[in-house]
Amino acid sequence: MQGIKRKVVYVGLFEGIAILATTFGLSGITGHGMQDSSVVAVAASSIAIAWNLVFNTVFERWEARQAVRGRSVGRRIAHAIGFEGGLTVFLVPLMAWWFDVSLLQALAMDFGLLLFFLVYAFVFNWIFDRVFGLPASALQVQPA
Repeated sequence: MQGIKRKVVYVGLFEGIAILATTFGLSGITGHGMQDSSVVAVAASSIAIAWNLVFNTVFERWEARQAVRGRSVGRRIAHAIGFEGGLTVFLVPLMAWWFDVSLLQALAMDFGLLLFFLVYAFVFNWIFDRVFGLPASALQVQPA
């Protein structure tokens, strides 16, 4: 599966699971109810979808220019760290505002989610690629 279809399936699956996990996680670490936590989870998911499309487009353009193709463990780790690091920049202010806590407290809350999502993003991407195949940017180029 390639192109926009791949991106839509990827984002839908990834974010659907992420909303559930984030709702439960935020409810547990903030003491706020599931309803409050689900609002932040859906907002975070919306932000993550936009960031995902931007980040993965840039990442795949960079990846397509690399001499070595495929997705090594190192490349997967770099992808997960880059994506989650950028997302943190957007989510910490949102969580601070919504839960009425300081940026430092929001960063601490985000840290727990960050650890989960680093592992989740890595595992999800690995499984997604095994089930749906690698994107064109990561396929081995066959010599002519």
